Amino acid sequence: MTEDVDRLLSGSHHDPHSVLGVHHLPSGDVVARALRPGASAVSVLAGDKRFELDRVADGLFEGELPEHPGDYRLEVAYPGSTVEVDDPYRWLPTVGELDLHLIGEGRHERLWDVLGAHYRSYETVSGTITGVSFAVWAPTARGVRVCGDFDGWDGRANPMRSLGSSGVWEVFIPGVPVGSRYKFRILGRDGGWHEKADPMAFATETPPATASVVTASSYVWGDSDWETRRDATQWVNAPMSVYEVHLGSWRPGLGYRELAEELCAYVVDAGFTHVELMPVAEHPFGGSWGYQVTSYYAPTSRFGSPDDFRHFVDVLHGHGIGVIMDWVPAHFPKDSWALARFDGSALYEHADPRRGEQPDWGTLVFDLGRNEVRNFLVANALYWIEEFHIDGLRVDAVASMLYLDYSREEGQWLPNQYGGRENLDAVRFLQELNATVYKRHPGVVMVAEESTAWPGVTRPTHLGGLGFGFKWNMGWMHDSLHYLSREPVHRSFHHNEITFSLVYAWSENFVLPLSHDEVVHGKGSLWQRMPGDDWNKAAGLRSLLAFMWAHPGKQLLFMGGEFGQQGEWSESRSLDWHLLESPFHGGIRSLVGDLNRVYRSSPALYSADAKPEGFSWIDANDSAGNVLSFLRTGEDGSVLACVANFSGMPHHDYRVGLPSAGRWREVVNTDSEVYGGSGVGNLGGVEAEEKPWHGRPASAVLQLPPAGVLWLTPEDPPARAESPVAQAEAVLADDDLVADVIPSAADTVPPAADAAPQTADADPPTAGTSAPVAEQTPLEAGRSATDAGKAEPGPERTSSP
Repeated sequence: MTEDVDRLLSGSHHDPHSVLGVHHLPSGDVVARALRPGASAVSVLAGDKRFELDRVADGLFEGELPEHPGDYRLEVAYPGSTVEVDDPYRWLPTVGELDLHLIGEGRHERLWDVLGAHYRSYETVSGTITGVSFAVWAPTARGVRVCGDFDGWDGRANPMRSLGSSGVWEVFIPGVPVGSRYKFRILGRDGGWHEKADPMAFATETPPATASVVTASSYVWGDSDWETRRDATQWVNAPMSVYEVHLGSWRPGLGYRELAEELCAYVVDAGFTHVELMPVAEHPFGGSWGYQVTSYYAPTSRFGSPDDFRHFVDVLHGHGIGVIMDWVPAHFPKDSWALARFDGSALYEHADPRRGEQPDWGTLVFDLGRNEVRNFLVANALYWIEEFHIDGLRVDAVASMLYLDYSREEGQWLPNQYGGRENLDAVRFLQELNATVYKRHPGVVMVAEESTAWPGVTRPTHLGGLGFGFKWNMGWMHDSLHYLSREPVHRSFHHNEITFSLVYAWSENFVLPLSHDEVVHGKGSLWQRMPGDDWNKAAGLRSLLAFMWAHPGKQLLFMGGEFGQQGEWSESRSLDWHLLESPFHGGIRSLVGDLNRVYRSSPALYSADAKPEGFSWIDANDSAGNVLSFLRTGEDGSVLACVANFSGMPHHDYRVGLPSAGRWREVVNTDSEVYGGSGVGNLGGVEAEEKPWHGRPASAVLQLPPAGVLWLTPEDPPARAESPVAQAEAVLADDDLVADVIPSAADTVPPAADAAPQTADADPPTAGTSAPVAEQTPLEAGRSATDAGKAEPGPERTSSP
């Protein structure tokens, strides 16, 4: 017993419940023990009986009882006060054997139901007992205590028990209310105490404070209709237009509930189908933009409570807007109070710094070869989807996970067991992550930010791929921005930059990103990257956006890009909303709204995104004129022609081949005066004649605006049987002909990506409430006022010298 007392008082006892509480001795006697540091006296209260315990050591009280008291409480006297409490050491474990087995196997898909802090209530003879169960994984710890504002942050009174060989420590403390702050004090193998925030905390203090907070949700969701529509829609074949947002700087000072109203109204008006939130998991340093996470299971408290965040998502769903969240499983910060060396050892991170540290960011790398660590992350992905109804996760920095030598010099990394640089643990983790998410939630999307030519990022896992639904097309982004940042007079020498993305466009399921990464660190805003004076900058940005929306793939645009934010983005200041009063910037914002509305109502632009048959060049080779033109074709046979003039000069009487004669409507003209342009156009449409051109049976003569993009659709669209997509699908009915007729991804991509897939592990769905396009778009309404009666094109504009 002396050894038990010594270990109990030193905090190193693995099972304090075997000593504290009420126990039968081998002699048949009954003994009660209580650990109450600082108390002057402790008594056991059983009904109307009271049994005073003796003080046998500092803070430890013990006494024999005539019989087991059954339901009892403790009366604890402190200098100046006396309190009655329920004994934490009379309760059975709140974590079951099956839970512990699944944790050890790394397969507990609802890990958050077991670990962390859970508010509970139990019915007893003496009434309802409420309190909080605490459970934490710390396998190499010699002892674990929980402390908080409920015990004056002492912690000595609340040692936790180790549950077998699982590494999980647990205790239920009655009387702890919701809202209590807490931390764990962990005695490491090195003999030192480490005060740590809960890795599974569901709420936290607002930074710079670092304590975890007990919370319990009472939120009632109202988005069942949204989830039904989401799960019934296939993302890869549906419109997906994403507005990327940093909540703290979109409009500073707003909380989750205010953002739910203001951001939702703005996004609906702009016509986007989704928002993508830069990381909202709790992070101590705002300058990290959320990419250095310390509490993976807690929405940041900067903007409100977890239920406030649920309300935010619910409101967006109620207006038909999906919510994607940036998620960071690649690395975590070294803050001493968080995950780093959590139990005094390298627990979440790899022990060898050549595997366990990320030199670029000064962070630690998860040890993905460890079952419990993989479980922590896979369950975290499910947690955001199931507890907060998130519709998708954009997985950050995937390339840094896949390559052991990522951003490392020779001697700074360890090869895998085969001598290669591929991180096989990361590959298995990503496959497990995507397979698990899509198994439980086939209606969400998993998006990879992967910047290399790793093959099969969106290939199904059962075919050896990573299993993502989409991948960011970083090549398209870099090439397009490089091309359009050049003076128009120089672009003809770099025409391949704007066309090359169509060589590999179907090697993966792509998202075209103009993200926050492209408007920081001295790169300049999109506006600043366009050459020339304000007129040319506005025209260049409008043409970039219209080209982006017409290009195969889904779109992602960072906030501010929709109106031409002039300065670089900073997390510490608001967007320049006053710019919307300028004709140029307000015009760009109007264009984005029209692009979204036409896009969402045009299956030609989205329904065959993942199929080469959904795209065909009209003319990719007019480098001298800086013009390119192509045709998009939908699953329903609908077509849309895009003609882009990236020169600073208008092209008059420019003939373009088309698939059919007849009237073609000009549904988008980025040079419309409505958008701040010069008004060069085609008076709302053109007549195509049966004159073959560009290998097409018909053609039309167009007036191409300077630095402008036109979208044209036939007034009498062709029947489905005329669609190349329909023809290809008809061929697919005969397996023997597939290889002869349908080109594979390997036939259409460069060697670096020749093994990449055309489809994801599960076909993702879209928002189910696409806004219908009015009979007359704002562009067409404006054209009636600005273009009516113009027989000649508008004034020519040239790029600035």
